[in-house]
Amino acid sequence: MTMIDKVNEHFIQLAKDTLEIENQGILQLKNRFSEPSFTLSFTKAIELLLSCQGRIVVSGIGKSGHIANKISATFSSTGSPAFFLHPAEASHGDLGMVQKEDVFLALSYSGESSELLTIVPIIKRMGAKLIAMTGAPTSKLAELADVHLDISVDKEACPLNLAPTTSTTVSLVMGDALAVVLLDAKNFSVDDFARSHPGGSLGKRLLTHVRDVMRFGDDIPTTQINAPLKDALIEISKKRLGMTVIIDDGHHVLGIFTDGDLRRLLEKTLDLENIHLADVMTKNPKTITKDILVAQAVETMERYRINHLLVLSPTGKLEGALNLHDLLASKII
Repeated sequence: MTMIDKVNEHFIQLAKDTLEIENQGILQLKNRFSEPSFTLSFTKAIELLLSCQGRIVVSGIGKSGHIANKISATFSSTGSPAFFLHPAEASHGDLGMVQKEDVFLALSYSGESSELLTIVPIIKRMGAKLIAMTGAPTSKLAELADVHLDISVDKEACPLNLAPTTSTTVSLVMGDALAVVLLDAKNFSVDDFARSHPGGSLGKRLLTHVRDVMRFGDDIPTTQINAPLKDALIEISKKRLGMTVIIDDGHHVLGIFTDGDLRRLLEKTLDLENIHLADVMTKNPKTITKDILVAQAVETMERYRINHLLVLSPTGKLEGALNLHDLLASKII
């Protein structure tokens, strides 16, 4: 093994050790939920956040501040209005943004950050509730809090055990846990999420309905159930959708014949003259209605690992077809 190989092996092992240490920190936090005192604290924190008549103010300094900023963004995007307040700026006027109806979420692993301890007593006197996330349950910040959430870890992933690594990861995970529980408690829906994410492909996916992007009319490849197989192949080639919908005279869907069905058929026989569509089509294909969101349609495609969805009317007639490649081309996904 060369010196370069040894160095590279060392780097890879160090990276794996980092992931393992941080993973252990998350598992440690997870196991803490089995402790009655921790569960009670978490529940009280959720109750305070749910009953908040103002906004959630998230604050921290240094690396904790970066994590606090992300947590506030997650709250806001999932139905719990929040903003990040820099504790040093708060001492110079920004504290005016905090009202008594707010809930103040303070992050400090040591629990002794002077910038936070300067403003927290004022926030308490104002009447706002205080939730503290620290790694030190006996710290000053923990003692001042209405609710304390223990985010302590055994060690940082930093080889020197100094740089905030595992502790910031666990802080972020705790923030996500709070946000997800609040999201569920508030019945935050896909439509709600779409309203707060109108930009980019995510916004398109959540705001666009199937009727806006589906193929319809002559753009849908269709073949009558009693037609010869070659007609189905011609229709697939002509419409370039990788499939054709098998219908009856009333335009009701009986099945679907796809490129995949053709490949499977050719593995069995090369004699296609006497093949009946009813024998080789995929029966009971997945269907949707035109009024659902594209996000729901994509979720169905991903769940069943399919590239096509047929759009049916309330009476069961074929109205459209949705194709994964069309969605990719339109940059919806």
